[in-house]
Amino acid sequence: MYLIDKPYISDFLIDTIKENHYQVVATKVAKELVRDASIHWISEEEAIATLKNNPSQRVYSNSENALSWIDKHFGESELSKQINILKDKVKFREQIRSLFPAFKFQKIKFENIQNIPAEELSFPFVIKPSVGFLSIGVYIINDEDDWIKAKEEITPENLKSIFPKNVLDTSHFILEDFIQGEEYAVDYYHNDKGEVVLLNVLHHVFSSGTDTSDRVYSTSKAIIEQYKSELEQFLSTIGNQLHLRNFPAHAEVRIDKNGKIIPIEINPLRFGGWCTTADLSGITVGLNSYKYYFENTYPDWDRIYEGNENKIFSIIVLDNNSGIEPADIAAFDYKALADDFENPVLIRALDINTYPLFGFVFTKTDQKNKKELYDILSSDLRKYIIVRE
Repeated sequence: MYLIDKPYISDFLIDTIKENHYQVVATKVAKELVRDASIHWISEEEAIATLKNNPSQRVYSNSENALSWIDKHFGESELSKQINILKDKVKFREQIRSLFPAFKFQKIKFENIQNIPAEELSFPFVIKPSVGFLSIGVYIINDEDDWIKAKEEITPENLKSIFPKNVLDTSHFILEDFIQGEEYAVDYYHNDKGEVVLLNVLHHVFSSGTDTSDRVYSTSKAIIEQYKSELEQFLSTIGNQLHLRNFPAHAEVRIDKNGKIIPIEINPLRFGGWCTTADLSGITVGLNSYKYYFENTYPDWDRIYEGNENKIFSIIVLDNNSGIEPADIAAFDYKALADDFENPVLIRALDINTYPLFGFVFTKTDQKNKKELYDILSSDLRKYIIVRE
């Protein structure tokens, strides 16, 4: 059963739903987003009855916007409680405190941020909305100067968002220890027995130690092989605490030089946002994560990357870091962007006046040509932006 909501659903996901006759809940928003009578629509009443009669029914949401539907109709259910714990970063930290007893964190109201003196803080740390999305309002604080600068930037104007409160709520923030190590994004699901089935691991690459952007995520056969077993075991431990079954998720973790894994967050009932990470693997190597989840099956990793052993598959997130206001932008040159990549598999353009992004690029890069990824990682995108006269 699919819950479809704004801001975006991909053609790849729509095709997967249609080809496999998956049920989609016919909410008003879903019908507006996908105007296709051939989809197996079911009424909200039927969906509610199905979930009440079968709480283990598999559910997937393309967007966290749709999670409010579950909260509205199943607020006291185990599923709703699991979602709320995972979505709220403070509740999540409290849930796994016994696994990471030395990890420090605290919740603070937005209006109290400006009053916290530096001498009460333990550097380095991260401050971010307790309920957040797309790295909005996330700051890495290494010293007092960083703290002063962050407080100047954490304002209502800077935190305005197109997302509903259940997706991005800036009324409360969490201050937590900065986690050392390399960052990875993980698509997976808990099967009917609660076991973790890994579907994708992407290295979230940063341009510097204070970079919090979402510009480049890369996966490869080597990355999967290096971390698969450890991540499955680690995510099983957390999933067992929450009794997760038939449950898809997208985790963000850091892995230090000693191989220790610490979670940043786990996003419930979906894979990577905006239909990115699951679509990347489906379009490039034929690994359809949506199908694996609904069919309760495992990828054959020995075959998935046949012929692509030395390739890197990446998602490029085209956030507007140009400093140019959307109102001053006439167009974005996607052809020039495509020309800067060895193999731009897919470009998804978005309206910068509607969304906080110019879009996404899926790329296939040879291991010897990583420079193209580092170039876009540090780019301000101005070379592709056409400014209004």
